[in-house]
Amino acid sequence: MASLPEPVSALVGALGQLPGIGPRSAERLALHLVQSEAGQVKQLAEALVTATERIELCVTCGALTETQPCALCTDDRRDSTTVCVVETAVDVINVEKSGAFRGRFHVLGGKISPLNGVGPEDLRIAQLEARMDGVREVILALGTDVEGDATSNYLAQRLTSKGVKVTRIAHGLPAGSGLEYADDLTLSHALKGRREM
Repeated sequence: MASLPEPVSALVGALGQLPGIGPRSAERLALHLVQSEAGQVKQLAEALVTATERIELCVTCGALTETQPCALCTDDRRDSTTVCVVETAVDVINVEKSGAFRGRFHVLGGKISPLNGVGPEDLRIAQLEARMDGVREVILALGTDVEGDATSNYLAQRLTSKGVKVTRIAHGLPAGSGLEYADDLTLSHALKGRREM
């Protein structure tokens, strides 16, 4: 069996580090790219570099943005009394696609996971608490795995002691998964069926 040239093997290795790309997919993508026109490959490379240089996390909510603060935080039409807490910046995009939420967002940057060395102090919990002035409800839109449940319970205890109503999206999501796997309809129903903790 013929082995791949070293530059192609290196490209397969780099592509294989992307989420959701297994070894076979990485190899197919690499082989497609090296056989593509140079202009197409340069366009892809430029788009990757531009995106990584221009996109950052919003200083207020933690969503992906080109401007500080992001468009979601500066939109006066959004309900500033309701904050939806999610794990990652990608989760903001997924909730927005559902069209069921018109409040503000807050990205934690992960979830509490003692086995992985992630404690409350490693997340953006202090920043969330600093944003509670005028907030009446915090919606916890975290996954239903053990770490998501632990993080939700921890936040519920901290925020309810400050007089904020804390709800959690309904468990319309498959157990053990995150928001990135939910379709728009499931996520919309989950937001509408949230319950107080």
